[in-house]
Amino acid sequence: MIPLRPEVEEMNRLYKAMEETYHAAAVAAGLSDSGFLILYALAELGDGCTQQEIARHYYASKQTIHSSIKGLEKKGYLTMAPGPGRDRKILLTPTGRRALEDKLTPVFQRENQVIEELDPEEIQTLLALTRKYVAVHRRLLGEGGRP
Repeated sequence: MIPLRPEVEEMNRLYKAMEETYHAAAVAAGLSDSGFLILYALAELGDGCTQQEIARHYYASKQTIHSSIKGLEKKGYLTMAPGPGRDRKILLTPTGRRALEDKLTPVFQRENQVIEELDPEEIQTLLALTRKYVAVHRRLLGEGGRP
């Protein structure tokens, strides 16, 4: 066994705890984690964003994004339209728009409430330290965990 510093173990637990909150939200919405991500992205990036934009913004694999979009298309939540170059725009159908409003709006409201419970200084400190942690993590672990 390779020992980890207690701080690393705690960061890993906190990361997994955050992942679990979004997993629970996806389950409550009747969506897969990746399906939830697609609807979340459409709310955040805007109706008509592309698969590539979602993959880049959320550091998700293009294959996962693509298969999730296909699943949401089958449910009648999405449709595709020609986009820039070879990309295609992802568009919400009326059913998808209702699902986003009904299932994700409460999540967005709760996320905003979380931030509202922190002092402005705490928010800025949290963001600054998280940015630094991610930057150092990327620098030292590189792509795929290799230096």
